[in-house]
Amino acid sequence: MTRPSRLPLRLVSRRGLLLFAALGLIWGLPYLLIKVAVASVEPSFVVFIRVLLGAAVLLPIVFAKGQVGLLRGHWRWVVAFALVEITFTFLALTWAEERISSSLAALLIASVPIVGAILAWRFGLDTHWSTRRGIGLATGFLGVALLVGLDAEGSSLLSIAAVGITVLGYSLGPIIVEKRLSDVPSLPVIAAALAINTLIYAPFAWLARPTGAVPPEAWASMVVLGVLCTALAFVFLFALISEVGAPRAQVITYINPAVALLLGVLILGEPITLGIALGFPLVLVGSWLATRSGPYLEAEPHP
Repeated sequence: MTRPSRLPLRLVSRRGLLLFAALGLIWGLPYLLIKVAVASVEPSFVVFIRVLLGAAVLLPIVFAKGQVGLLRGHWRWVVAFALVEITFTFLALTWAEERISSSLAALLIASVPIVGAILAWRFGLDTHWSTRRGIGLATGFLGVALLVGLDAEGSSLLSIAAVGITVLGYSLGPIIVEKRLSDVPSLPVIAAALAINTLIYAPFAWLARPTGAVPPEAWASMVVLGVLCTALAFVFLFALISEVGAPRAQVITYINPAVALLLGVLILGEPITLGIALGFPLVLVGSWLATRSGPYLEAEPHP
């Protein structure tokens, strides 16, 4: 597996910096877009539109590259990846944002690297542990405890648990890729996973389809969520990995929540609470320490 590059950031190409900046913004957007969409549309319908548009953009690229045949013999694990990485995670996050702020959801998702580090150790993908990593895990979990303990009300605990499902899925998905799909290009795996979920969600979306007028901002949010934040974001991610390597590409994991927090505060008027002020920095520091040493997974740090 590719080892972390030791090159300083200033030696990254201009293209790499542009891709990094674009992804940092693009994957900070979904929390805001989901919050706007679920104000008018059922969560299952939002997820359906998201995966439908994502598949509609990526599948033609996969067919044009002739990569569909590369999935032969891997379909069982592609389906497993689709279920773990998208089916339950997208719905759980979308459902949760009906009840909690987009900022809190994004900051809780920032704990994915911490959970991923634990799972990587559990599945034998990363056996290198150090005092620094232990401190990172403890610091990160303390940050999550402050976020939940100071900001959560009784009525939002179930929503926070739903975000926990998303965190677990986003952490398990890359492990499936690493252990079972490492010899398959990522693009056809993601495109197939989105297509599979389009079929899964179609009947639920039909039952949950809006019966009244849907505001233009809700439709716009779903379109941007599917085309930009799902399909094109993965294309940008693969380009970034090719440009700077997977380890350095994962730094966007620490940028996205900050972007989501800023958008939530400036556009939705969400407050910066005591839990956010104290917990968010601890989650970021803990994630950085917990993933700083040892092998890296080629994770997709998306919402």
